[in-house]
Amino acid sequence: QVQLVESGGGLVQAGRSLRLSCAASGRIFRLNDMGWYRQVPGKQRDLVAVITSGGNTNYADSVKGRFTISRDNAKRTVYLQMKTLTPEDTAVYYCNADVTSYSYRRSTYWGQGTQVTVSS
Repeated sequence: QVQLVESGGGLVQAGRSLRLSCAASGRIFRLNDMGWYRQVPGKQRDLVAVITSGGNTNYADSVKGRFTISRDNAKRTVYLQMKTLTPEDTAVYYCNADVTSYSYRRSTYWGQGTQVTVSS
C-alpha cells in the first residue's frame, strides 16, 4: 500500500505565497509522475501541475509563472510553491502519484487533500 501525506495548506492573503508538500511512503519500487490537482465544491478536479521522474514539468495556464512544482526523489516528496496567490486559487489541493510497485504494477494514488484559502 502507498500513502501520500500532504501538508502546507492554510489561509493566506492575496498576493502572498504558500508552499505545499506531499510525501509518499509505502511499498514503492518507483515513483513516476507526481502532480497537484485542485477542486472547488461543485466542480471537477483539475490539474494544476505535474512533474515527471526526470524533472519535466507541465502547468495549467492559470498558474503558469506563479506556481512551481518540484520534487526530491530521495525524500519521495513533491512540492508546489505558489506565489502571487489570488482568491481564484482557493480550493482543496490534492497530491497525485503514479507508482510502480515491487511486482511492477502501476497504480495511481491520491492524497487526502489540503485546503488552501486565499482572502482578498
